[in-house]
Amino acid sequence: MDNQQDYVLRTVEERRVRLVRLWFTDVLGQIKSVAISPVELDAAFEEGVQFDGSAIDGFSRVQESDVLALPDPNSFQLMPGTDGEELTARIFCDIANLDGTPFGGDPRQVLKRNLSTAADQGYQFMTAPEVEFFYFKNDDATVPPQPLDNASYFDLTTYDECSDIRRRTIQRLEATGIPVEYSFHEDAPSQHEIDLRYTDGLAMADNIMALRMIVREVAMASGVHATFMPKPMEGVQGSGMHTHLSLWKGDENAFFDADDQFGLSATAKGFIAGLLRHAAEITAVTNQLVNSYKRLVAGYEAPVHISWARNNRSALVRVPVPKRGKEAQGTRLEYRALDPAVNPYLAFSVLLAAGLKGVKEGYELPEEAAINLFDSSEVDRRVSDAGLLPTNLSTALDVMESSELVREALGEHIFEWFLRNKRAEWAEYRTHVSSFELKRYLKFW
Repeated sequence: MDNQQDYVLRTVEERRVRLVRLWFTDVLGQIKSVAISPVELDAAFEEGVQFDGSAIDGFSRVQESDVLALPDPNSFQLMPGTDGEELTARIFCDIANLDGTPFGGDPRQVLKRNLSTAADQGYQFMTAPEVEFFYFKNDDATVPPQPLDNASYFDLTTYDECSDIRRRTIQRLEATGIPVEYSFHEDAPSQHEIDLRYTDGLAMADNIMALRMIVREVAMASGVHATFMPKPMEGVQGSGMHTHLSLWKGDENAFFDADDQFGLSATAKGFIAGLLRHAAEITAVTNQLVNSYKRLVAGYEAPVHISWARNNRSALVRVPVPKRGKEAQGTRLEYRALDPAVNPYLAFSVLLAAGLKGVKEGYELPEEAAINLFDSSEVDRRVSDAGLLPTNLSTALDVMESSELVREALGEHIFEWFLRNKRAEWAEYRTHVSSFELKRYLKFW
């Protein structure tokens, strides 16, 4: 028994944990859970928990259905609830075949494989997301969403409910071992943001999954609805999940070079170039919903042009200015297309694969976009030649389907299933008659 596993078992016993929830995700990023008694945890570590994978979207076919959930002791966290609730714990699981080999349909295993590729090259992949979401009065899809306030960026509202809900959410996150760096009201009415503190890619993907669950639970307990839908309201900006990325070699930031004019190493430049060259190919994964592309339009502070820039928020890849005196630690990239409905395990996998490809192949970094790409009057032909992100899910899937990089990063199982599932979503969307069409055409045509 390793030290971390022993620590988990001792903690569960000493804290009198009553229930252990084993978490994993399907291919789309929905949390699945099975609860076990603490007395079963030791056996779960040693043997796994067997279940029918054919019942989970994107997992096994019926003829190869059974798989094992293997709890990862490094992901263990206590889950304190509200007053009077018994203490529970959660552990994320890796999914394996019955012979113990990694299961090809498990997104967490996909990310671990890509992180292992980075480790073989001497790199540790670090991430920090800025997670945006909305609070609404209810989740009734038959009426327009009803915001709880009309505040804007950084506003301290007089309507205390939102601030109180967010405060209690942060307390739950911190109590669950998820450190929060910032939180504030975003641009749109009833839109909020929680920024998580930098950590390694696997731990962060776990944290994002837990954050979405906790945000919803606290909102529900408050009688409101929280949504990570990318574009739930017309006429205002949607919710993104701008994600900061860096590679480290031991204690050194591989993206920093003190001798470079802008402090960027050759590794950082290659990584940016890889993200840009493969941006269109990975967009179906980083923006997986039909609705995601209602956000990725000009005029709403979301990236459209495949471009990079230093401290220019209109670019797809931004290089933030690090704090003075902390350049060696703070040099990083920010990928701005991601939205919070993403499966973080798969998204981090394709981002890492694209960046590492640029580093390994020595891709040349394109010219920096030094203009405001949100202002169409400023966008000249030179910038336009860099290309645009796909404008809808169907186009994104077409580009993804021809991408060997995405196929390799996701593995054949998830790659093929993802395409089938999302093609079906697009086909259903194409046949839907919207209220826009009825209002515009029914009376006059």
